[in-house]
This record gives sequence, structure tokens and C-alpha cells, in this order.
Amino acid sequence: MGAFRWFSLIVSIWLMCGSAHAERRMALVMGNSAYKSVPKLSNPASDAALVGGMFKKAGFDWIDIKTDLNASEMRKALRDFGQRARDAEVAVIYYAGHGIELDGTNYLIPTDAALETDSDVLDETVALDRALFAVEPAKQLRLIILDACRDNPFAKTMKRTVAARAIGRGLAKVEPASPNTMIAFAAKAGSTASDGDSKNSPFAAALVERLPTPGLDLRKALGFVRDDVLKNTSYKQEPYVYGSLGGDDMPLVAAKPTATGPQASPEDAVRRNYELALQLGTRDGWTAFLSRYADGFYADLAKGQLNKIAAEEARAAAVEKARQAEDEKARLASDRAKKTEQDKAAAAAKAAEDARLAAEKAKQVEEAKAAAAEQRRKEIEAAVAKALADKQAAEKSTTDQKIVALPSPALSPEPAQSPQQLTRAVQAELRRVGCLANAEEGDWGAKSQRSLTQFNKYAGTKLNTTLASTDALDAIKAKSGRVCPLVCDHGFRADGDACVKIACRAGYRVNDDNECEKAQDKKPVVTREEPRKREERRQVGTAPSNKPQASSQLFCNSAGCRPVGKGCRVEAAPVSDQTSPMAGRTREVCN
Repeated sequence: MGAFRWFSLIVSIWLMCGSAHAERRMALVMGNSAYKSVPKLSNPASDAALVGGMFKKAGFDWIDIKTDLNASEMRKALRDFGQRARDAEVAVIYYAGHGIELDGTNYLIPTDAALETDSDVLDETVALDRALFAVEPAKQLRLIILDACRDNPFAKTMKRTVAARAIGRGLAKVEPASPNTMIAFAAKAGSTASDGDSKNSPFAAALVERLPTPGLDLRKALGFVRDDVLKNTSYKQEPYVYGSLGGDDMPLVAAKPTATGPQASPEDAVRRNYELALQLGTRDGWTAFLSRYADGFYADLAKGQLNKIAAEEARAAAVEKARQAEDEKARLASDRAKKTEQDKAAAAAKAAEDARLAAEKAKQVEEAKAAAAEQRRKEIEAAVAKALADKQAAEKSTTDQKIVALPSPALSPEPAQSPQQLTRAVQAELRRVGCLANAEEGDWGAKSQRSLTQFNKYAGTKLNTTLASTDALDAIKAKSGRVCPLVCDHGFRADGDACVKIACRAGYRVNDDNECEKAQDKKPVVTREEPRKREERRQVGTAPSNKPQASSQLFCNSAGCRPVGKGCRVEAAPVSDQTSPMAGRTREVCN
């Protein structure tokens, strides 16, 4: 009996320890500021301290904060963290500092890296895959947060050993292979992040504000982080998240239990999951939602969203088929095929175009249905919120017990915007998607109308451009990245969201096609003489010569001038003969 009690006690202790370990949340925080080969960064060290403090306040079981790590120290920190993560449910790595992308692979840069050539990246940096390997043992959630998308000074001075090797701007897109793994970038792939004007970067400040919210799903929290950073950087920096989680909510901090107050409605969970699927906006998301909630009001809305996606897919397929048919028609015409074959291709192209138009119309119909369903949902949820508020007010008036009941923000009706506020909101979204260069300060003028027209062209929408509307605002907000292409002046090329000057090596210049070509040596150009110079040269050529010529001399005396006779010449009379009347004059001498 005593042995049995000891065995039970050991099993109970083991179970309690196992339960405690099962709830362990661990975080490794690294911030590199004091780089030796490039200028020091002002924010990463303070960002690491801020984020590490956030994890401590959130009740994480183990936090390690390290700053200004060289290569060996970074590798050791990741190795130690990977060993500890074997007992963790949640493992988080936060890194602030410089990062670099080489041939599609991301690397974190230690403080002692020099990176004189591109081949040094493999030896002097730490691959992002090493951080993914460190968090992989965690059983429930693996999260990596990278505030490393800054404009990289190493890439500007680095020598290329292979001319075709790609060194990107910012970091490259990542698709984690392990499930329940998410990677949050401070800026989307191929773009750079800002350090801001304060002690901490906009991304770190938003993380500390949103992530520790109790009960808030991680995906939604990172969505709020994205909105905050976009707003605080004038829509120049857009954080991005890669990876996926399951259908259940995954908060970084568990919701606090409520001892009193009304119980949450079962519909609240359905609504929250519906909003998450709506934010995701993919076929897989809606399919997962319907697999869990097959019936009911939100299930009908989800089916409408699936129909909308199916219509868009059908439209895209019809567009591609019409393009192929036109290409085949053009090919047969260029090859001078038989008329029957060309007629057949023309008929196929017309049928494909008709199918494309029908698919476009069907897509518009499904979009209108989905928009109307969403409007009904908002109206119903607003009515539910009002009824709940009225009920709580009635209960409060009939009892002395003070009940604080806050309706869910998703059920609260959105406050109405003034026309000027709506105009500014639409203009801000147009700037975010690259369709509007400058603000018009709340005035919906010709520039804003042209910008919305460009959005319609490249987004495939048919929004009314004469005024700013809520439909336009919702349609533009639905686009996560740039819609309108970036147009640069001659001599510049598009690099992400900016125009950079094209630099050609010595002896080359930028041609009309914005390409570097070898400069041609200038050849001497034969120019026509000026009319005045030609006339002067002609007069010089025709002026009489000072040398006497027998055939053209004239002899002049008091009787007049006459040509010198044949065989005669004109010469001066001798000056010494003072007695002669011809002394000092000319005379005609004949042989």
C-alpha cells in the first residue's frame, strides 16, 4: 500500500511538472546596433529592451535579451535557445538590426561582419533558416519577428564575384515548411523599413502595443500592427506576415478569466472566426470556416464569399483563354494559314471573348451580392449591439449592482464620416496602393479622379470616379500592396516603391530605352562656311595682282588709259634723269 502511495505521488508530480512545461512560453530577443564596418544603428538595442520588457510583462516563463552580438555569439544564442525550446509550447525569436537577401535566401548580420564580397555572406552572417531551426521544437506556436528590413549599407559597397548574383532590397519572401509557424517582417518582401524619429522604430512600438492584448488572436494582433505602422509612416511601410496557423484562436497572451458579468454569446466565436476568414479572403480560409460552421447566418455569408472567389477564378480563366485564342488567331494570320483555319481561329477567339465578358458580368453580380450581404451583416450586428446595450441599461436601472458590460468592437456600428474625412481616407488609400502621388487636402479634384481612374484600370474595378465613396474606400483597402505601376523619368528605374538613378560604368551612357550602351566617339562634322567668309574669299581671289602681266596692263597718261600694246610693257621712268619731263612717271617700253 505504501509503495502504491509513493507511485501515485510520483505520477502526480510528473503530471504536474509535465503540465507546467506544456504551458511554457519562451522568447529570445536580439538587437544589433554597434556595427563595426558600417554606421551604428540608433534603434535596435532600445527596441530589443522594449520588446523584451513586453514579454516579461506578458508573463513569459523564460526571456533572454541580448544586444550587439558578433557571429559566434549569435550562433551560440540560437543553439542554446533551440535546446530550451524542446520543452516549450510557444517559442518566439525577435531580431532587430541589419539583414540581407542573397539569391532569395535571408541572412541576419552580426556586428563584426565586414561583407566585402558577396561570398562573405555565407561565412560572416547567420541564415534565417538557423532561427527557424531553433524554434521548430515548440509544440504549439513558432513565431519569428524580424525588424531587419532597413536600407542595407553592406549591399551598396559589396563587390560581386558573380555579376548575375542577385542581392535584394530588404528581405525575400519566406514560406515556412513547419506548421503553426509565422514570420513577421517589419516591411513586405523587397521593401525597406524606417527607424522613425523616436527612440524606437514604428514596428517595435506597434508590436508592444498590440501583441500582449489578452485573448487577441495573433493573426489579428499582427493585422493591427500593420495598420498602426502604415498610419504612422504615411503609408510608406507595410509590415507583412508569412506562414499560417490553424482555425482556433492563437493569442500570445491568454484571455483573463471573468468572474462576473454576462457570459459571451456562442455566436461571438463564430463571428470572430468569420472576420478572420474575411480578412484572409482565400478559398482555403472559407472552406475551413464552413467545415466547422456548416449552417447558420455566417455560413450563408461564407458561401457567398466562396461564390465571389469562384467568379473571380472563372473570370481569370476566361481572360487567359481569350488571350490564348487571340494569340492563335494572330499566329495563323502571320503564317498565312488557310482561310478556313483562320476563320476557325477567329470564331474561337470571339467565343472566348464572349465567355470572358460573361465571366466578368458574373463576377460583378457575385461581388454585388457579397457586398449586399456584408451590409446586411453590419446592420444586423449593429441592431444586436443596440438591443444588448438597451438590455444592460434596463438591468442596471433595476438593480444596485454595477455591471460593466462593453459590447464587442466588431458589433459596434462604425461612426459616420464627413465628406471631407471620407475624401481624405480615399486619397490616403490611393497613395498607399501607388495611384496618387500628392495629397489634395480633402478636395476631390481632377487629380484624385484621375488616380481613381488608374485604380479602376489596374484593379479591374468600375468605381464611380466623380466623388469619394465608401465603396471606393472598401475596394482600395482590400488591396494589400501596390496596384498602379511606378512610373519613373528617363534615366531612372523602379526599385520597389522608389525611383533610383541608373548608374552606367565608365564609357557607357543611358540610351532612350533606359539601358546602358557604349558611348560612341564624336566624329568631326563638316560645316558649311558662313556666307560672309565665302564672299571675302571670292573677292580676294578676283582682286587684281600687283605683279605686272603683259596681257592685262594698262598705260595711262594725260590723254587717258589704254591697253599696253603687244610686246610692250609699263615701267617707271628713271628718277635720276631730272631733266626729263617723264621723271618719276610710268612709260610704255616696246622691244
